[in-house]
Amino acid sequence: MALVALTLGMLGGAARATPVLLVDAESGKVLEQQEAGKTWYPASVTKLMTVYVALNAIKEGRLTPDTLLTVSPLAASQSPTKMGFGVGTKVTLDNALKMLMVKSANDMAVVIAEGVGGSHADFIQEMNATAARLGMTGTHYENPNGLPDLGQITTARDLAVLARHLIYDFPEHEMLFRIPAIRLGKIVLRNYNRLIDRYPGADGMKTGFICASGFNLVATASRNGKRLIAVILGAPSAVARTEQAALLFEKGFQPSWSIFGASSPTLEAIANSGGPATDMNVCNRKRAVAAAENEDENLYNQGEGAASYAVSAAVAAGFSKGEGAALLQNLPPSMPPIRVFVGPAGAAPAQQDDALQAAKPAPPATAAKTDGDKKSKQKTAVITPNAADAPKDGSKAAAKPDAKADAKPAASKPAAKPATAKPTSGDKAANAAPAAKPKPKAPDADDGGEPLTFGPPPTTRPGT
Repeated sequence: MALVALTLGMLGGAARATPVLLVDAESGKVLEQQEAGKTWYPASVTKLMTVYVALNAIKEGRLTPDTLLTVSPLAASQSPTKMGFGVGTKVTLDNALKMLMVKSANDMAVVIAEGVGGSHADFIQEMNATAARLGMTGTHYENPNGLPDLGQITTARDLAVLARHLIYDFPEHEMLFRIPAIRLGKIVLRNYNRLIDRYPGADGMKTGFICASGFNLVATASRNGKRLIAVILGAPSAVARTEQAALLFEKGFQPSWSIFGASSPTLEAIANSGGPATDMNVCNRKRAVAAAENEDENLYNQGEGAASYAVSAAVAAGFSKGEGAALLQNLPPSMPPIRVFVGPAGAAPAQQDDALQAAKPAPPATAAKTDGDKKSKQKTAVITPNAADAPKDGSKAAAKPDAKADAKPAASKPAAKPATAKPTSGDKAANAAPAAKPKPKAPDADDGGEPLTFGPPPTTRPGT
């Protein structure tokens, strides 16, 4: 009875009505589900299909992990979060995949798409053909990274189908989905999936956020030979998303636990409902903290007021305060940060450092210092514009961000570096802020925090 009560409290009843799904990975049996066939915007969990198509191309011998891919103008133009390498930068497919999965880099998604598919359009066609082949009947893709598009849709059921295929079609690449952090030069970038190294047994997969989708997560965990897949769509915060997944896993690992008992249906038995995706409109809600994919980190930096807001938002959405948090802990690192680099595989460290320096885009000649330079050394938490304000034709016309969600500086201040120094993570160049307020781009997909850019700050506030 206690488990049943905990489940109902975690789901928040029918009023919550956002998709939740827990599946036994090996058998495909559904252990728990709510609205699993409901149409939803995938945001950056889109990148799981981008990875699947790329790994399948390796399996078919079309390219290798060491194949060099090139950053095109289209890739470089993607909204943050991104790596921010200059046009013409070379990166191996292996490194691009690691940056994609850990940093959720939107530019690397396009680099992979163009390098694997031959063109962006051909890769999208292959994504959709793959979805059809895998039986993902409620899914359609328009881009490889999850940036807002009314035609980019999926369901929790389909995402669980995709996760199962990633696990069992490419077991040799399982580490890709559980890397806790990557190291680029002197910069360490942490995975946005905060179950990794915090929930015992967590071993994948991908987070996602845009204003219209809310906070999404496809997660996997293993214990005593049993592996589970949890899909959370439309959570009210990154904190709630993480804790909800931990609660689902904990119940799923209980002996014989299933709300369906012995008659558990399989994923294939869940019907996709069709129709338009729900717009969560997260960014237009009154919030005490900017909506970002790494919201838990932003809350830590911004103090108790912001953190208490996220807790109250989660409780209002049907979560019981503290239940999921009690299942999370700071575990010993499962592995050190994985080193990534630009340029060819096998190059000497000095050559890799030179290639990283060459990846810096040149700052504009007209850059001038402004009062904003006083905050140039500080990380900021930022909010994306509302996805509903994005043009329906998928263009990058400007959408106005919420004026109440201004960025706030983090507590720590990394040391300033000269313009020719090696890149720093998430810091704005001190001499690059334009005098006039730049016009924001269309909303970003996933994953919060600042982009790893080497030149001037982007023309839109980086979101997630």
